[in-house]
Amino acid sequence: MNHHHNHGHPTVSAKPMSRRNLLQALAASSVAVGLGALAAPSAASALGTAAAAATPTASGGARLVPVNRIGIQLFTVRDKLSGAGSIGFRRLFEELSAMGYSEIEFAGYTQGGAGAITPAEIRQLLDDNGLRAVGSHVNLNASNIDQQIEIANVLGMPFLGQGGAIASGRTEAAWTAAAQNWNTWGAKAKAAGVKLYTHTHNGEWNWTTDAAGVNTSRRVYDLLWDEFDPDLVAFEMDIYWAYVGRHQYPGFQPVDYLKRDPRRFPLVHLKDGKLNPASGNGYDIIEFGAGDIPYAEILKELQRNRGQRFGMYEQDNASSTAAGGNALNSLGNAARSYDQIAALRG
Repeated sequence: MNHHHNHGHPTVSAKPMSRRNLLQALAASSVAVGLGALAAPSAASALGTAAAAATPTASGGARLVPVNRIGIQLFTVRDKLSGAGSIGFRRLFEELSAMGYSEIEFAGYTQGGAGAITPAEIRQLLDDNGLRAVGSHVNLNASNIDQQIEIANVLGMPFLGQGGAIASGRTEAAWTAAAQNWNTWGAKAKAAGVKLYTHTHNGEWNWTTDAAGVNTSRRVYDLLWDEFDPDLVAFEMDIYWAYVGRHQYPGFQPVDYLKRDPRRFPLVHLKDGKLNPASGNGYDIIEFGAGDIPYAEILKELQRNRGQRFGMYEQDNASSTAAGGNALNSLGNAARSYDQIAALRG
């Protein structure tokens, strides 16, 4: 299991990204609608999504991820918010907005050497850059749930989640107890206008065990599916980790879960992976569009099944790897990945 939102990576020096996408974006009417939605997300969001999704493009077919629904999990660019070389939320949001991102999923609320900052100040910076907070990965527990719901409300986010596993081990008892806790916290969150969600890795695709450690016939994911009250706790499928899970614990297709009840997946992680038979995972994480996970096929299925929600680009190793001989810079990966996601057509 990768409880990956607790690691740090060395800081990579940041060069400001060019605002190269903006003129090119404004040339296409469907993108202009999306940018209009960036300026006033709450008012223009529904219109922008419908128009961008319905507008045919030169390459034939509707956008598979509407431009005002392309988000980023900030764990991808965490090196820009840590250590003495942090560029801080203000500059980071300027860069991401210029690339075209409109949705932000947080992985913490601190900015390293850029200094102390409050959630209210972060909210102001989001608004200044036409960005919308949609979710956050926090290690939730009974003692911090109230405070974290309050922060979610300050940031204006509709969802509050966790990046790592919600239980240890694989026993039915441990996961059932954890799911019941999440339902309890989910009721608190719902009362405050927020919905809880869990982000899953490969381990949740393994089978549960009984108290003696004997495998059952049920995957952890299926236990959560059964135990979560869908009105109170949602899923965020990390599609890369689902493919790793399929490699390690075969017998399912990730898209079948997404299609089973699209409303239970208000967020998905658009993380790409390159096939690597030498790896126990079967894949290596890579920037979006440079891998082998069939995103066009997956997203076409979701579009047919009305499952299109917030698509969050995430790349765990963006500061330390780059495709195609590009310079190491997590913001460069984020810009190229945005372009690849925006280019997907049905």
